[in-house]
Amino acid sequence: MSEQEREKSGYCAGCGVKLQTEDQERPGYLPEAALSREPVICQRCFRIKNYNDAASVTIDQDDFLRLLSGIAATNSLVVHIVDLFDFEGSLISGLQRFVGANPVLLVVNKVDLLPKVTNMNRLRNWVQQQAKAHGLRTVDVLLCSAKRNLGFERVIEALERHRDGRDVYVVGATNVGKSTLINRLIRDYSDLDRELTTSRYPGTTLDAVRIPLEDGRAIIDTPGIVYPSRLTELVPKSVLQTILPEHTLKPLVYQLNERQTLFFGALARFDFVQGERQSFTVYIAPGVKPHRTKLERADELYREHAGTLLAPPSAEQLGELPEWTRHSLRIPREARLDIFISGLGWIQANGKSGALVDVYAPKGVKVLLRDAII
Repeated sequence: MSEQEREKSGYCAGCGVKLQTEDQERPGYLPEAALSREPVICQRCFRIKNYNDAASVTIDQDDFLRLLSGIAATNSLVVHIVDLFDFEGSLISGLQRFVGANPVLLVVNKVDLLPKVTNMNRLRNWVQQQAKAHGLRTVDVLLCSAKRNLGFERVIEALERHRDGRDVYVVGATNVGKSTLINRLIRDYSDLDRELTTSRYPGTTLDAVRIPLEDGRAIIDTPGIVYPSRLTELVPKSVLQTILPEHTLKPLVYQLNERQTLFFGALARFDFVQGERQSFTVYIAPGVKPHRTKLERADELYREHAGTLLAPPSAEQLGELPEWTRHSLRIPREARLDIFISGLGWIQANGKSGALVDVYAPKGVKVLLRDAII
């Protein structure tokens, strides 16, 4: 079925969800009067396009995994888009076993967020090593920024080189810039004059959308999978705007003594429990201001100032987040490691003498040690 036929048969031209006029709370709703407009899009897509405002939609992970499993039976190129700012959080776990023998092209978006002095060759090697460690075999790794139009020509060239006349399945977690990249593909590959809905909010692409290509094949945009292990999936919508960086990250360097603490609003806490005085470099969005204190004062400070001095989130929004869980991490001597907090950013340990640190984050949020990205 062509995209035009999908639209005529009752699917949203923006996100691909089946349209309905009965229930405003369910995906696909639009007023009956809107059925006559061109293109026909659901109320949610209309609000995204005109007001950059959308309600979060929970995507059934079982359905998503069934969709992924279906890719193995096709002869396709799989393009997996990940968010460099949240690499481990946005990498689809076990993707290789779902896509079978189909080749996987790994596209790493938002590379513009890293400092301009970043060595791109070293970064590409880092991505390849991380992908391999997660069991993902890739035919190529591309670094790009869809938003800033960086490296996109290389993505197009690689797609042409590896597609070999096949359909292209685009997969990724929510909020990794998937639809933004597909809009670029539409402009380069397809004669469609419409674009997919794009938004900062999770769950924008609600149903698999088939975009016809000029050679008769198609780009299939799958729904974004929701991983509750990412802080971006747990925070209120207004906080999401604050913790997602828009521009190049400015490293924040802290010289810490043993038993000092950094709060990241009321979203997470970092305790330098044991070790020689050393520096830690923080990479987070500028809307989250770190606050330093002594470890013995940390609990009291949080009780008295969470949601006010320590914000985001606000005091009213604190109850929407799970309680914190402690993660105790040991950094070996001479190691160059990041302490990664999915959806929030990372802290690079710069000392060579080793350290013991505790990280507190909402329950379920992925916290881990990894090789330093920079």
